[in-house]
Amino acid sequence: MNFNEHKPIYLQISDSICEKILNNEYLEDERIPSIRELGTMLGVNPNTVMRSFEYLKSIDVIYDKRGVGFFISPDARRAVKAIYKDEFMNTELPAIIKKIKLLEIDINDLSKKISRELGMKESS
Repeated sequence: MNFNEHKPIYLQISDSICEKILNNEYLEDERIPSIRELGTMLGVNPNTVMRSFEYLKSIDVIYDKRGVGFFISPDARRAVKAIYKDEFMNTELPAIIKKIKLLEIDINDLSKKISRELGMKESS
């Protein structure tokens, strides 16, 4: 995994796990790699992975079974989607809207492009 120097590594690890949940690579109640396993796989200190796991536990994405390991929470997919949607709507979308205004992009052209990209039929 290549890390971005502008974001804490523990959050990047958390994002990676969340993306795997959204992509159905990690399923509800499925065991995920241990702190040591993931630390070795990613080449990071186990304390960094532990910080990621603590964060994910705090937002109900994972849970731990003492002596067994960490597992994906039953409602993890919904929780991750809600967090990501909120982040998009409050952080990314305003920046996109600002650029649309700055470039004076026609809303109809934008709508057609979005419809094509999402594979939707264009309304007339």
